[in-house]
Amino acid sequence: MEATPTTVKVNGAEIRKLRIQAGLSTTELAKAARLSARYLNHLENGYRTRMRPHSHSRLRKALGLPADSNQLLAPPEDPPEER
Repeated sequence: MEATPTTVKVNGAEIRKLRIQAGLSTTELAKAARLSARYLNHLENGYRTRMRPHSHSRLRKALGLPADSNQLLAPPEDPPEER
């Protein structure tokens, strides 16, 4: 049985892009997603890169993304090259 991850890595630039496309201010999106505006600002600016799955779900819903969307997630990191 696979455990649910405790946090997910998100792409702050993508969050900002979608927020702007939706015509929302940071405060408006934060309120809709039940997050603090400061936390959302930190995600968008890269000060914070991880969030809990339930917060990610609320943010996704507030932006009108489908439940199975991975659009807000950071791209997977490349594994280190072997020498």
